[in-house]
Amino acid sequence: MKQIKRETYLSQIRKYYELDLIKVLTGVRRCGKSIILKQIIEEIKSSTDEKHIVYINFEDFEFEEIDTAKKLNEFVKSKISDSEKYYLFFDEIQHVKDFEKVLASFRATLNCSIFVTGSNSKLLSGELASLLVGRTVEFKIMPFSYLESIQLYKENNKEIPEDFIYDYIKWGGLPQRFEFSEEKDIKNYIESVFNGIVEKDIYKRDSELEKYKFNTVSAYILSNAGKEFSAANISNFYNNQNENNKKSIEKKTVYNYIEKLEKAYLISRVKRFNIVGKEVLKTIEKHYAIDMAFRTINTNLVNFEDTFFLENIIYNELILRGYSVYTGKTYKGEIDFVAIDGKKKCFIQVSYLMPNEETIRREFEAFKPIKDASPKYVLSLDKIDLSYDGISHINIEDFLLHKKDLVLS
Repeated sequence: MKQIKRETYLSQIRKYYELDLIKVLTGVRRCGKSIILKQIIEEIKSSTDEKHIVYINFEDFEFEEIDTAKKLNEFVKSKISDSEKYYLFFDEIQHVKDFEKVLASFRATLNCSIFVTGSNSKLLSGELASLLVGRTVEFKIMPFSYLESIQLYKENNKEIPEDFIYDYIKWGGLPQRFEFSEEKDIKNYIESVFNGIVEKDIYKRDSELEKYKFNTVSAYILSNAGKEFSAANISNFYNNQNENNKKSIEKKTVYNYIEKLEKAYLISRVKRFNIVGKEVLKTIEKHYAIDMAFRTINTNLVNFEDTFFLENIIYNELILRGYSVYTGKTYKGEIDFVAIDGKKKCFIQVSYLMPNEETIRREFEAFKPIKDASPKYVLSLDKIDLSYDGISHINIEDFLLHKKDLVLS
């Protein structure tokens, strides 16, 4: 299958090609980081001698022995033959012990531009952060958006499935999943990716982790993505499920598991914004899956009328577009999202369908407690414009395909 150019990310990264900042591409495994890295290489090749490009994929058996900073230093130095600029590409750099030190050394001693990818958020924490403070720039890569998924079909002259939005709600946008047409094959692929992430990015990093507990809690979190819950809720759920085998779980363990899921880029944490007090609430948060498929394989039944699935897609899209995103708290209830860009913002409600006056009124009147004059939107799958009482309605597909956009003020 031919790949699409991921221009959303390339357009951001190009301006850094020649700068000495280390370009760090992060994101969940199999979201397409390696493809973007190769697309960058192809662009740089057009104006650079190929001998000045060094690429290593640390998950390729060919480079298995390069597993320490010293060995990586020796390998790269063996490729340097002149004083001209070199472009160094390191895919899944976290497999190299003490990689932070050798990257700092390359940057300080070589005429080079460095690009790295990693599948764990610890990549930009700890020693890397202290050794290279102010000298890295991060690009968070996500699975295919709805628009990119449509572009992939067009690029490969494949017919776009009827009602593709429902397929995307269920199976998300991991690039390689589009190579399969049968649902059972897609499910098998997603499960193998998910299990690989858990094994390599969670179990392997914590040999003392109790797998049964972690699996139970992670399935609960992913199947309830978008719903409000606390560590106490999860602890009580687990303990009630396992009251006979005396394997209780504490709240601090739940927090630890949530952190591990975040660091593996399986979930995103969303803080709540007090619309009345105009401040971020630190105590109450939600979590959304980085890709809908990870929620699907942890859910017994995919109910398309469950707006949490649609909320998840809208949240990921808002993040992709560069907004800071919060859930909104009013004195009477909540608003699904507050999207902020600098000093501008808008408020968003997400609905499945609004088939009658009662549903329309419920969704639109959620904004009533908000005195802020910033734009307000209801997004749903309804194809007719249901804008009401000065509040704009946008069809979700039109929004995802950039046919209609948000205005912030």
